[in-house]
Amino acid sequence: MLQGKKIIIGISGSISAYKSPMLVRELIKSGAEVRVVMTPSASKFISPLVLTNLSKNQVIIEMFDEKVQFGGSWHIHLATWCDAMIIAPASATTLSRLANGNFDTALSVVASALPRSTPLVVAPAMDSDMWQHPAVLRNVIQLERDGVTIVPPAEGELASGLYGVGRLPEMDVLLNSLRFALGAKSPSAGQNGTTDSGGFHSQLQDFQNFSDEYQSLINGTDTQNEKITITESLNHPLISIEDAIEKDTWTVELEFQKLKDSLGHTSKSKLEGKTILITAGPTYEKIDDVRFIGNFSSGKMGFALATEAVKSGANVLLVAGPVSLPTPNGVLRIDVQSASEMYDAVMQHFYKSDVAILAAAVADYSPTKKVSGKMKKKDVGDKLKLELHSTKDILASLGAVKTNHQVLVGFALEATNEIENARKKLTSKNCDLIILNSANKPQSGFGGDDNTITIISAEKEEAFPPMTKNACAAIILEHISLQLHDGE
Repeated sequence: MLQGKKIIIGISGSISAYKSPMLVRELIKSGAEVRVVMTPSASKFISPLVLTNLSKNQVIIEMFDEKVQFGGSWHIHLATWCDAMIIAPASATTLSRLANGNFDTALSVVASALPRSTPLVVAPAMDSDMWQHPAVLRNVIQLERDGVTIVPPAEGELASGLYGVGRLPEMDVLLNSLRFALGAKSPSAGQNGTTDSGGFHSQLQDFQNFSDEYQSLINGTDTQNEKITITESLNHPLISIEDAIEKDTWTVELEFQKLKDSLGHTSKSKLEGKTILITAGPTYEKIDDVRFIGNFSSGKMGFALATEAVKSGANVLLVAGPVSLPTPNGVLRIDVQSASEMYDAVMQHFYKSDVAILAAAVADYSPTKKVSGKMKKKDVGDKLKLELHSTKDILASLGAVKTNHQVLVGFALEATNEIENARKKLTSKNCDLIILNSANKPQSGFGGDDNTITIISAEKEEAFPPMTKNACAAIILEHISLQLHDGE
């Protein structure tokens, strides 16, 4: 259904905008041609340059940008060019603009110019309290009445740290919704091929009934279109917005799950059941019993990978250097201190692993002699000379023994000639993927909660904008799943 289709992707200001590059990529992989329109606030969450590179088309943000003022009414030409438009994520503000006709952004203008026969798919994403706000629900109902296909948000962990409904649905749900809007038969479709709005529509039915009843009072008619007086309307029992929402709250989770299932949300991750070996953190190479050679690695990237891998259904073994991070739920952890200890642990368990991800910052050198106790300055003098020897190269050792059925992923922190050096590492260490970090970028490397990565394979390199390390981990694991052999 997507082969040869022309699709506009609209992106509004939501933290879920970091998933937009994945949607662009999946649509292009499906054979679609993609154009991207963003709100100005969306550009604060995801770089337009990334989307331009992925879509191979100029990203439109401002209505009066001279670079898009081609052929007269550009928004009309763009709207009539496409076969369908999907807005993912759609913020509460964008929902309000579309529902109430406030077309004051490039995104809303293009949506308003779509021919009536062109499907518009909208995937809201926001925190649970915002999603359940009466104004948002009113706007969603209005958009449904206007013929817009609404993809309900998913349930899970939110950017606020809370758990609830509000996440942008997974890529397969978005793609299936787009296919259905273009005419594909829904798994829940009747014999005539029509689809039922189903769970999502029914979960808001009480709210719609209230809305209809309230509108009839405003118009001076009851539900049987009979005239009523103002006095009668004032005495007419109305269900409050709060009561309507509360009455239907208990069914929300069930209805959302039904909708997820109807959209094929039960797809199995390729990582499910796989054994993934992950290294994380620094190593400490002892000089004496109180001093060591180390680095500033916090271990956060490796622990994020372990967390996300468990969510994918994988069995995770985490070999952790000296870090003060809690063990992620469902992860088997082995604590080590030195490069030698990490080498022994990794080599012991690699043979039973399907995937090995070496995110640890292992020391390249270790003191040749370790001093027992504590060296005294008076005994050493003003200058301390250390003889160092190179540590065992864990990544190269794994690359030398890995089978065709195993995926090996290394990390490279580079300051100069980054891509070139990372590619050399990919080849020399016999890796399937190298995750490149830049030592010169503010949101990259050691210590912080964010990272800026480039994923390098034998075929290509793919750069991503700064994002949380958990978001980076999810993208890395997605690329790893593509490296796995089907049926194994």
